[in-house]
Amino acid sequence: MAALSLPAADLAPDPAPARLWWAIKDTWVLARRSLARIVREPEQLSDVTIQPVIFVLLFTYVFGSAITLPGGGSYHQYLISGMFGMTMAGSAPGTAVGLTSDMSTGLIDRFRSLPMSRAAVLAGRTLADLLTQLIGIVVLVTTGLLVGWRIHNGLADALLAVSLSLLFAFAMTWAGACAGMLLRSPEAAQALGFIVFLPLSFVSNAFVPTQGMPAWLRAFANWNPMSAIAASCRALFGGPNPAQSVRIWPMQHPELAVVAWSVALIAAFAPTAVHLYRRKVLK
Repeated sequence: MAALSLPAADLAPDPAPARLWWAIKDTWVLARRSLARIVREPEQLSDVTIQPVIFVLLFTYVFGSAITLPGGGSYHQYLISGMFGMTMAGSAPGTAVGLTSDMSTGLIDRFRSLPMSRAAVLAGRTLADLLTQLIGIVVLVTTGLLVGWRIHNGLADALLAVSLSLLFAFAMTWAGACAGMLLRSPEAAQALGFIVFLPLSFVSNAFVPTQGMPAWLRAFANWNPMSAIAASCRALFGGPNPAQSVRIWPMQHPELAVVAWSVALIAAFAPTAVHLYRRKVLK
């Protein structure tokens, strides 16, 4: 019996543009799936809705009266701009928890059996988390306006501040994706937020100026990417910015520092996360 043969065109791999197009479509489908899950379980948004409100009210009305800014200025104006960095960094633990949950429930195994891009699973999750950060920005801005925060520069500078914040959030989601591939349970991923990301937020100029810190801690805080995003938002929103008197490169050029940190984080964590995912699904 003659062997069944297929045309060479059916056996040839798809050209690169077609593969890219299908990867983009797969990414969007999986992002929509994550967003639809949030609609069914809105409590997942507590980290971008309730948490920013708690921190703003806590630092404004409990600790704010005890904090003096170098050169003077309103602590309300100082705080809200600093909160942009912390809110965006909070996307990393959320991504890690989401991916470890999918791994533990076997959802990733089902994705593995489908003819879809391997990178789309992680890219879809990070895109969905980035879109939820827009909700966090709206909540933060609304809460800030209620406690007296105002935007003193033009709309263009304000949009640039938001864009830089979202770029940093996207970079942090890839860090969370990498952590999600390494950790074994949602509980471990949630603990990571308290062990790594929460201290990283506080050892910065997000809540207090770094001038009062010990020299060894001040050096770390001034190079912390959280400090760069906070300083850039303060400069662009037109609030008090004591960091501009700190004579190191990230504080003198915070906008460029945010872009540099974001690109470096994406370049380091995105390929690593995809590699770890492929290694897991091939086991």
